[in-house]
Amino acid sequence: MTFNRRNDRNTENSEFEEKLINVNRTAKTYQGGRRFRFAALVILGDRNGRVGMGIGKAKEVPVAIEKAKSVARKNMITVPVENGTIPHEIVGVNTTSRVLLKPASAGTGVIAGTVPRSIAELAGITNLLSKELGSRNQINVAYAVFDGFKKLRTAKQVRALRGGNVGGTDVSKSPAQTPASQSATTQAGAAEAGGSL
Repeated sequence: MTFNRRNDRNTENSEFEEKLINVNRTAKTYQGGRRFRFAALVILGDRNGRVGMGIGKAKEVPVAIEKAKSVARKNMITVPVENGTIPHEIVGVNTTSRVLLKPASAGTGVIAGTVPRSIAELAGITNLLSKELGSRNQINVAYAVFDGFKKLRTAKQVRALRGGNVGGTDVSKSPAQTPASQSATTQAGAAEAGGSL
């Protein structure tokens, strides 16, 4: 019995949707004429927080796309999505490209350029505001969006990193032990002492 490995691989990864963002053609001149090569930028995502990006280069477009898909599967990241949007505002940076990503309320939709919109939709984000700053090169913008997504943290993750109570008062310190209250008490005592002299 023979197995078709290529088909098995395709069915195994069918959970991811794919989107071709850009195909760039380059040419090099040889003695017999010009030879073309293609670079494809592909985004993969499951619309449930997982998304990946890959760039593949080859002499033919279909081969370049397959290479890009393979790279994207290896570079999957998990984006924290809360109520269809991101937890907080963030700026992703790559070379001269910067992308501002802001959470949006329900019903807003994804207000973004072509590349950030594609990445956000495949990551499962339904409400997002974004602005591309600096270079608009599609590959750099895609890397900047992924940089921003990698830096996102939920309140629970921040609480675990700090090891304390985020957004509330720390019960280990009573009001009398805080520096502000100590200074106020000291000042009041000094005033009383000065007045009695």
